Amino acid sequence: MTRHDKTATECATKTPAPDASSEPSSADLLRLDNFLCFSVYATGHAFNRVYKPLLDELGLTYPQFLVMAALWEGDDRTIGSLGGALGLESSTLTPLVKRLETAGLLVRRRDTRDERVVRVSLTEKGHALRDAAGGIPACVFEATGMGLAELVALKAGLERLRKGLTAYAQDHGEPGDGR
Repeated sequence: MTRHDKTATECATKTPAPDASSEPSSADLLRLDNFLCFSVYATGHAFNRVYKPLLDELGLTYPQFLVMAALWEGDDRTIGSLGGALGLESSTLTPLVKRLETAGLLVRRRDTRDERVVRVSLTEKGHALRDAAGGIPACVFEATGMGLAELVALKAGLERLRKGLTAYAQDHGEPGDGR
């Protein structure tokens, strides 16, 4: 089955009502406040507004912060390994890595066993930035206004959601990162 085998109308017949006790109308289903994807999208923007001032102090954008966090977890990685961990294509990741290299936070070099492979390693400055970034998770946690157990459950639910959506997209002809 390809992604073109289902129409929006066919999918709508399987969509549960926001209130299970009533049949949804198409007008109800198209209300913005009923869109799960909009809630996730708006939450992403809210996260960005919390992260931005924290990361500005470090001179990083959020995608650059993710690259650094992945390297703090495991230094001296290939671009492919880093992209896999972050769900980013090399064409997206390479400019991020180049900017971080220009900032003196990491270095790129060809693998000694296979020159086609580019490896990325933190510099001393990149390692030191980890200490400066250490308080960011606590600030974000506080900003959520939620308890730890609630956030752990939410994250687990979001992981299940992402995996389900990724599997659906792959089964219907859309490429996905499979994470």
